[in-house]
Amino acid sequence: MAVIVPFETPGASIEELVALVAGDMERVNATILSRTGSDVTMIPEVANHLISSGGKRLRPMLTLAMANLAGYTGDGHIKLAASVEFMHTATLLHDDVVDESEMRRGKLSARMLWGNEASVLVGDFLLGQAFRMMVEVGSLRALDILSAAAATIAEGEVMQLAAAKNTATTEDEYLAVIRGKTAELFAAACEVGPVIANRPKAEQTACRSVGMNLGIAFQLVDDVLDYGGKSAKLGKNTGDDFREGKITLPVVLAFRRGNDTERAFWIKALERGEIADTDLDHAIGLMNKHRALEDTISRAHHYGAMAVDALALFPSSPMKSALEQVVAFCLARSH
Repeated sequence: MAVIVPFETPGASIEELVALVAGDMERVNATILSRTGSDVTMIPEVANHLISSGGKRLRPMLTLAMANLAGYTGDGHIKLAASVEFMHTATLLHDDVVDESEMRRGKLSARMLWGNEASVLVGDFLLGQAFRMMVEVGSLRALDILSAAAATIAEGEVMQLAAAKNTATTEDEYLAVIRGKTAELFAAACEVGPVIANRPKAEQTACRSVGMNLGIAFQLVDDVLDYGGKSAKLGKNTGDDFREGKITLPVVLAFRRGNDTERAFWIKALERGEIADTDLDHAIGLMNKHRALEDTISRAHHYGAMAVDALALFPSSPMKSALEQVVAFCLARSH
């Protein structure tokens, strides 16, 4: 069952950003390659399986973009961008173990190929390498922002565990989870650029706001795609969140707006894990009936608009325009 979403953003693309940071991204990729090296053969094998699997590298590109926007002229943003990518990769390796995921970006997940233990330990190795690079940059404030983000992401993951299979989760509680587990790394990735450029506090805060709101919008769109996206686009199977009993915003809204019979269906499927072959279609039907998918996309557009508004502090430039396009692109993925 397809999801029809009445929002269009013609030509939304990250290509403008990709072109502007291409030179710096080459240096980031070289750094990533050199820092995954280890005498322990399995470490580069596991790390490169995920790192080379076609992710957009959006988070490190945001670090480079914000440093550029802030007029930074040093080299520190390269190592910070690589650190951000390592943090992201580590959380994906850990997430797949926690979620027992079989697929990641359209390929078998690392845990399916090397096992849970290797996935967790290589994730830990990447976090260690990320912190080494942060220290090398020599900005105590940037180290503080990214290390605090690592702790917040872990808190978000634990909050998600507590909310898993709990249909009583409220919208506020769910938003707190995604602020921690997804949006915090976007926020930190954006904030460190103006920090190492020694820009005024107002600019640092604005960049953090861009990342936080973009991250929330990004996750909300992901939540919708799980109930109506194409698996090739998602890099995982449509309906994985449903089968794993994950409480996401479309579920929260459909549950709250449903009648007793409908709520009983959600409790049976998500809390008790009793899922029949036709239940995913039934779940999507209930979401359409109660406008849960449409309203989740509306929420995403609200946060996207806040991200664009936070950019308003900066003068017009190709980089600012490219960042506005990134927000539009993240929202347009819902089609």
